[in-house]
Amino acid sequence: MEIYTIGFTQTTAERFFQRLVAAGIERLLDVRLNNSSQLSGFAKAQDLPYFLAELVGAVYEHAPLLAPTQELLDAYKKRKGEWTAYECDFRRLMEERRISEVLARSEFEQRTALLCSEATADRCHRRLVVEYLAEHWPSVSAVHL
Repeated sequence: MEIYTIGFTQTTAERFFQRLVAAGIERLLDVRLNNSSQLSGFAKAQDLPYFLAELVGAVYEHAPLLAPTQELLDAYKKRKGEWTAYECDFRRLMEERRISEVLARSEFEQRTALLCSEATADRCHRRLVVEYLAEHWPSVSAVHL
C-alpha cells in the first residue's frame, strides 16, 4: 500500500493540484496542527475542500491526531531545536497516541496523500507518520509528491 505525501510551500497552485491529479489522489489528509495557514491561499482549510473536489475529485479531511503538538512545533521552529530531537519527540507522541491502532488501515486503501506545509518531506512530520505506519502495518511505503 502506498501512502502519498505532499507539501504546499514553494509551489504554485497549478503544480500542487497537477501532482495530486497525476497520482490519482482520492483523499487528502491534512496533518497540520493549524490548517488555516496564511502561507498559501489555496491550502487554507476553508478553500481546500472546494479546490480538491473541483480540480482533483478528492475529499479533504483534517487529522490533527497526526500533527505535532504546539509545544513540539515551538521547540523545533521558534526555538531552533535540533531535527533529531524533534523527530524522536514526535515518534514518541505517535506511540502515545497509538496512531497505528486508532487509524483504520482500510481507510488508506483509498489513495491518500498526507498534506503539510514543508516543500519536501525530508524534515517534515508527514514523512515520519508514513514511516511509523510502515513499521506497524505490513506493506506500507511512502511516495513523496
